[in-house]
Amino acid sequence: MPRDLHGLVCKQASSRIIRHHALNDVVARVLQSAGTPVTKEPVGLTRQDGKRPDGLTLIPWQGGKPLTWDVTVVSTLAASYLSSSARSAGAAADLAASREEAKYTSLTNSYIFQPIAAESHGASSANALSFLATLGERLTGTFGGLRKVSYLFQRLSVVVQRFNSVLIHESFVSVDEEPDLRPFQLLILASLLPRAKKK
Repeated sequence: MPRDLHGLVCKQASSRIIRHHALNDVVARVLQSAGTPVTKEPVGLTRQDGKRPDGLTLIPWQGGKPLTWDVTVVSTLAASYLSSSARSAGAAADLAASREEAKYTSLTNSYIFQPIAAESHGASSANALSFLATLGERLTGTFGGLRKVSYLFQRLSVVVQRFNSVLIHESFVSVDEEPDLRPFQLLILASLLPRAKKK
């Protein structure tokens, strides 16, 4: 793997975890803004291996069932996805979404499970696009304004691209001289938080 791409595909890169939490936080906050209370990383859901999804709505989402979701970002250029990525945009994200659905099949009797899979180069899985469009419509119904859906997609895209820059930067630094990137990561997270309204 060329050194300049290593950060985007390496599972040990610390910024991947922070990117994951930042994306999950955006989804959770939008759900709450649309009037749906949520809890992140819920405990007590039925999984034998102890793994848990990223979030759960505290009221029913559809058909009397609450929604649970899991966010994942895959590298468009990873060797395992390269052939499918070459065929169509979003193919890697669709594969990742299918894996997530298989991982959480035990939840589908009591919950609606929604994988939110995106690629490092911007594309998302088909079912994630559908879900986010529905979420944006609910947000529009709560607050009005036809641009809420567009803003939601832009916000998620900005998170992915900003952390891509951090991951690529990490690719060019050797382990011996690796700097402390936490201030840079915190600066990115702070820029993604909603700004307080001036009185």
